[in-house]
Amino acid sequence: MTSRDKERPQFLFVKALASRGRLEAVTQQMGYHPQYLDSFLKTQHYLLHMDGPLPFDCRHYIAIMAAARHQCWYLVNLHMLQFLRVGGDPQWLRGLDFIPPKLRSLHEINKILAHRPWLVSKEHIEKLLKISEQSWSLAELVHAVVLVAHHHALASFVFGCGCEQEWLEGRRMLQPAVPGNQCFCESASGNSCNLELLRINRKRSLDSCVELESLRERIRRIHLETEGREEMRLPQQDRGEDLDGEIISATDLSCYVLDPDFGYQDFARRDEDQTQIFRVQDYSWEDHGFSLVNRLYSDVGHLLDEKFRTVDGLQSNAMATRQGCESSAFKRGIWNYIHCMFGIRYDDYDYAEVNHFLERVLKVYIKTVTCCPENINPEMFSRFWKQFKHSEKVHVNLLILEARMQAELLYALRAITQYMIS
Repeated sequence: MTSRDKERPQFLFVKALASRGRLEAVTQQMGYHPQYLDSFLKTQHYLLHMDGPLPFDCRHYIAIMAAARHQCWYLVNLHMLQFLRVGGDPQWLRGLDFIPPKLRSLHEINKILAHRPWLVSKEHIEKLLKISEQSWSLAELVHAVVLVAHHHALASFVFGCGCEQEWLEGRRMLQPAVPGNQCFCESASGNSCNLELLRINRKRSLDSCVELESLRERIRRIHLETEGREEMRLPQQDRGEDLDGEIISATDLSCYVLDPDFGYQDFARRDEDQTQIFRVQDYSWEDHGFSLVNRLYSDVGHLLDEKFRTVDGLQSNAMATRQGCESSAFKRGIWNYIHCMFGIRYDDYDYAEVNHFLERVLKVYIKTVTCCPENINPEMFSRFWKQFKHSEKVHVNLLILEARMQAELLYALRAITQYMIS
């Protein structure tokens, strides 16, 4: 790494801290690969905070709906707080029964994309776009689909890297990200961690607590105005606060999930129908999805494409060497294996390479994080592939994140394309 590269993680951490008031666990983990973190932060900021078809409160609520499909408390609480900060109606946080029908109608495509994206069809798109008071525009739907896919995939990363487990254990968000007594920015830059950065983090954390208390008081006041003396309840009854201003609930996220029994089902075990196989030569991100997204939601296509290319360009030479293959072959094996789980096939790829390059224990981990991340337990991240460095494990989880997101987008965008040309 050049001196400039070594300073980059610290710069990105300061940038994230200044904009969010805390250094989130996800940001710390992605900081092992600063070029990717930069691209990720730009894309997420654009989706959630820049001009776009959807109102800001709806964006955060859609994120809550998407994360709840995988029982991801880390993301749900993060977006609950952001939802209130942008002026969202506190009543909506009581569950899907309290939100506008238009927003609630998104639950079906959210459910399918989260667990069996190959079932998305143009009929689902037609239903959402059907002319009525509650209909979606094409631009709004594309924005919503990108948000849903982004947060499903991000939930996989949160579970896969242990961020969810750390959050549930109530650990501090700013922790050493490498073994020993050094913090990450010390390891990356060769200098002691900026004490001013730590001071700002503590101050911002306290400010978040003050702000959260103000938001909670607003919730109580609005509820009393609308429902008399009934005590205000957010999604669950028992709730506390941590030092970073998170909203902590004690039970489950069932109020944000409809049809909770709908889950992942192996694509290979479905009733065999070759027409269901998604062939990339017929519809690909580069030739079809990119242009559709960019046309309906300006610039997002470029940001997503940069993110896909960035993760593909990350170096993995040592990791691949230990697996007995070239770096490009190792990364492509992981990417194509994930797409294969969702029924996406590449005619120019020999799938025997997946079994050759990927050990069974690694394949089990990848499949669990991709398809059922809520089933990851705290030991899996450290127990699996112990020969890998922590940064290499994060790299694998970044590949999972992006491959899963692209898979969901391909199915959703193909259905939108089929609707548009029908």
